[in-house]
Amino acid sequence: MMQNSQTTETARGLRSRRTRLLAGAMALGVAGVLSAQTVVPNQFALADAVKVDVAGPTDFSPVVTAVQPAVVSVRVKQEVEPRMMNFGGGRGDNFFEDLPKDHPLQRFFRQFGEQGQPQGRGGERQQPRQYGMSQGSGFFISEDGYLVTNHHVIDKGTEFTIVTDDGKEFDAKLIGADKRTDLALLKVDADREFTYVKFADDAPHVGEWVVAIGNPFGLGGSVTAGIVSARGRDIGAGPYDDFIQIDAPVNRGNSGGPAFNMKGEVIGVNAAIFSPSGGNVGIAFAIPASTATDVIMDLRDDGSVVRGWLGVHIQGVSDDIAESLGLDEARGAIVADAQDGSPAEKAGLKSGDTILSVDGTKVEGPRELSKIIAAYEPDTDVDITVWRDGKEKTIEVTLGKLPEAEKVASAEPVAPERTSLDDMGLELVTTDEAGVDGEGVVIAEVDPSGAAAEKGLRRGDRIVEVAGVAVKTPSDVVKAVADAEENGRKAVLFRIENNDATRFVALPMNIG
Repeated sequence: MMQNSQTTETARGLRSRRTRLLAGAMALGVAGVLSAQTVVPNQFALADAVKVDVAGPTDFSPVVTAVQPAVVSVRVKQEVEPRMMNFGGGRGDNFFEDLPKDHPLQRFFRQFGEQGQPQGRGGERQQPRQYGMSQGSGFFISEDGYLVTNHHVIDKGTEFTIVTDDGKEFDAKLIGADKRTDLALLKVDADREFTYVKFADDAPHVGEWVVAIGNPFGLGGSVTAGIVSARGRDIGAGPYDDFIQIDAPVNRGNSGGPAFNMKGEVIGVNAAIFSPSGGNVGIAFAIPASTATDVIMDLRDDGSVVRGWLGVHIQGVSDDIAESLGLDEARGAIVADAQDGSPAEKAGLKSGDTILSVDGTKVEGPRELSKIIAAYEPDTDVDITVWRDGKEKTIEVTLGKLPEAEKVASAEPVAPERTSLDDMGLELVTTDEAGVDGEGVVIAEVDPSGAAAEKGLRRGDRIVEVAGVAVKTPSDVVKAVADAEENGRKAVLFRIENNDATRFVALPMNIG
């Protein structure tokens, strides 16, 4: 019995010790887990999630109430081209000319033509002058009656009527218009003060609320709301495109109307919509306040906008073109052609120069260059930094006044010769053999599977420069390509002309 008692006691001790050990191990395990949970977050702390405390407005009525009296409908009387009607047997818009000569209808219309209004030659009769009516939107920018609208709203207009928010009508006169930015300034002379709005000083942010007020489909005083979708849009409307894109419902008749921020400031002038059907699809474009302010002030002062003129045809710099020129990145605007007699030509700018900056302002591309130059007054001296022959060069240019019509250069033919550039998929001939006028070498054939076809070169295009070297014969082209390859270029730059237009194309070379 003694032995069994001792055995039982020993077993109990072992179990107790095992229990203590297990408890200790579990405690260590838990401590380890807890330690990991407390240390890891401190070592890999994450930033707080974005929090927005400002909510969008649920009520636009305070803004609308304040600005709506400044927004107007613009009615434009336009002269319609008269239509010539022929009632005397001559060819024209006579729908009865195939009837027999003694047909009663023929006699009726002939008699009508003789006894009616005066006829022109061959029995033609000029119809009375006819007019059409178009409608748009606008807004007052001063209490004495100056108001802004679009150029395309007032284009070809002979009379202008302004209808205010309270239904009153006033005659207006055209102060000036600028087709390039699609802006116009009208003036109402009346013995009263008008409610007016001002342009915003700061550009809107993408996502910011916007309210559009205008005259869609002739429904004056219509209000729509949305947000700014994007900025800096280039829609191909002109050289100074810099539109604000908004998703507020804008339709026909909203043109010339304002887009407001929540302070009641005009952030843009509604000018265009993207719509396959002609109705709103949530994409509208407004001229920024920054552009409109400068243009409208010029129109108010002089009735027109005077812009600086450089006188170059330009294009963007692609990665291939940058490589062929030795530029570290695709930037600037490459000069395709300096126009005859232009400030650029007089200063020494030439085809192939890549304009990098103007008075220290960096040029990202052609659109930026156009806006920078246009902002200067004529006769202003500017320092233009160009990339030429693998290095930067600064040229001082005295800007001129932007003309209405641009000049185009001409050239002379050269002696006949013919050859091929198989690696690029081109067959070349002289201008004489091709029977065309102009300098350079004519592309006679383009291999549809070659690099030239891929870059958009076509039969009839003229190559006037290769790697900055003027070419007059096909052998000149071959030599210039070989020189570029010898210099380690992966692509060679071609200056191409067609139909008086100039562009640059970088063609890759097969370098082993």
